[in-house]
Amino acid sequence: MPPAPTGAARTPGQPPVDAGPSRAARTPRAALAELLAGNRRFVSGRPVHGHDVTAAAAVASGDQQPYAVLLGCIDSRVPLEAIFDQTFGSICVIRTGGHVLDRAVRGSIEYVVAQLGVTLVMVLGHERCGAVAATVDSVRTGRRPDGDLGYLVERITPAVTGAGPHDPAVHPLAVRRHVRGTVRALRADDMLSGPVAAGGVDVVGALYDLDTGEVTVLDDGA
Repeated sequence: MPPAPTGAARTPGQPPVDAGPSRAARTPRAALAELLAGNRRFVSGRPVHGHDVTAAAAVASGDQQPYAVLLGCIDSRVPLEAIFDQTFGSICVIRTGGHVLDRAVRGSIEYVVAQLGVTLVMVLGHERCGAVAATVDSVRTGRRPDGDLGYLVERITPAVTGAGPHDPAVHPLAVRRHVRGTVRALRADDMLSGPVAAGGVDVVGALYDLDTGEVTVLDDGA
């Protein structure tokens, strides 16, 4: 567990101050291990970070030193800091519908890797994703949604067609394919491919189980 920040003594009855991000989580492997340890605390019902305002104040004045950046879905059931039991300053979080990439997302990830020294990028999908469901419906009916929702559907469509839109298991299959496709796209990013090839940065895909709260790291399969 990361050491607690130093500061004024806490009076009895006050909530504990959250520990800051671990300074040891500076390799991709260590960063992933820390994230998964936090998820185990969350699943077991024993989180250590309560998001108390004193924890925000403890890291407010210094330079931020996150160890990972997570790209997840906007789904309200998947709050990333909570499911990984992370405190203020530990991780950078980006959320879009179906964790779809665009230039703003890519630029944000490039920034935290190049400027903040983050070594791990995690793409987190989840079961029963509404964006994937909308894409399945669009592919099956041939009707693309209006507005920029159509952009999200367009970006997820390759995963649905690859999984087979009429397969009874298309939704979970497409979720996994879309996570892996997003991982491949980030690994090939012009600003990330060099650090990834050198081993200083890694991009991994994972899946969140809405029912159990557990996060599972995915392999690189199709």
